[in-house]
Amino acid sequence: MTVEMTGARPIPVADRVTIPDLYADPYPIYQRLRGIAPIHWVPTVNRYLVIGHEACHTVELDQERFSADETGSLMKRSMGHSMLRKDDPEHGVERKAYGGVLRPKAITQHWSEVFARNATTYLARLRDAGPGADLVSEFAAPYAAENLRAVLGFRNAGHEDLQRWSQTLIDGTGNYADDPDVWAVAERSSAEVDAAIDEMLPVLRSDPDASLLAQLAGTPMPLESLRANLKMTIGGGLNEPRDAIATTTWALLSHPDQLAGVLTGERWSDAFEESIRWVAPISMYPREATRDTELAGMAVPRGARLGVVVGAANRDPEVFTDPESYDIDRPKKPHLAFGGGNHFCAGAWIARASVVAVALPRLFAELPGLRLDPAHPAVVGGWVFRGVTDLPVRWG
Repeated sequence: MTVEMTGARPIPVADRVTIPDLYADPYPIYQRLRGIAPIHWVPTVNRYLVIGHEACHTVELDQERFSADETGSLMKRSMGHSMLRKDDPEHGVERKAYGGVLRPKAITQHWSEVFARNATTYLARLRDAGPGADLVSEFAAPYAAENLRAVLGFRNAGHEDLQRWSQTLIDGTGNYADDPDVWAVAERSSAEVDAAIDEMLPVLRSDPDASLLAQLAGTPMPLESLRANLKMTIGGGLNEPRDAIATTTWALLSHPDQLAGVLTGERWSDAFEESIRWVAPISMYPREATRDTELAGMAVPRGARLGVVVGAANRDPEVFTDPESYDIDRPKKPHLAFGGGNHFCAGAWIARASVVAVALPRLFAELPGLRLDPAHPAVVGGWVFRGVTDLPVRWG
């Protein structure tokens, strides 16, 4: 043990935590564990879960002690070795290759019109499905997928392909139960994405557009890195806006007084930011300790596999008052739903533009009387990735 760890407390073991319980509702588990320590060894997921806000933020900002390039990474197995599992300078080089495709200027010039057009299409689909329809499958998921398809440049795929690829690849990334069936499906999707990329690269080199794949086609990024980075973007780039739409809608329809305040004051941004704090779409991601060290006063051994649980950090009562409640009026404090440091989510601007500026205001304006279906409650699940999976709604 190094001098750096002198006096550090041992990390407790949470051997009663199960993956099914985490999937069903991780928040009571995090509350119980947080009362004991900000870090726990959880045998069922084979890693140390970091659940305190300060500890999570420390890990995010210190890639020298806590590397994103994790040994035995599930994301690497599912998607390839993307920039998300690399440290600087390698991470920075690949992130810079994305250029301005996902930034506000490009959103204004190219993507806002696409988002508006897609909102029209999929709001019509939701209306046609009729009251009682599932908002996730009829609107949020295809809308997010079609937006992503355009931004990425997959002219040779449909939104159904993007939905299948995204879900199966992130299922692999979160396959802590090591389910062989999950791996088999993820491998098929990975091969499909590779084939779609390989088909599009020569097309976009001869007929470039504003898409990310066209941007990357003109860079020296190795093909395997390009493929891995596109798969990573397919994963987070779909589930974050999809889940943000569904969670925010569910939260507002469950809190009619807050919905009234949002509608009166056009407070869509407040509603969005509070919903991704309350239920972070990407709730946990891994890091690996590069040496024996100390974190939150606790001894972390070299090679320790950490799970940075931003879903728990965003409900830390040391930072957020009454954190278990959805409250658009809570004092503004930065949440960690988009990560932080050098790995801050590159798609954050896209998510905010497509959800805050387009999807939410259009949804509530065009479906007056939107409400939950009392006969069919919302279904919520996940702990690595968490969101509303079914949201039956009525209107009129």
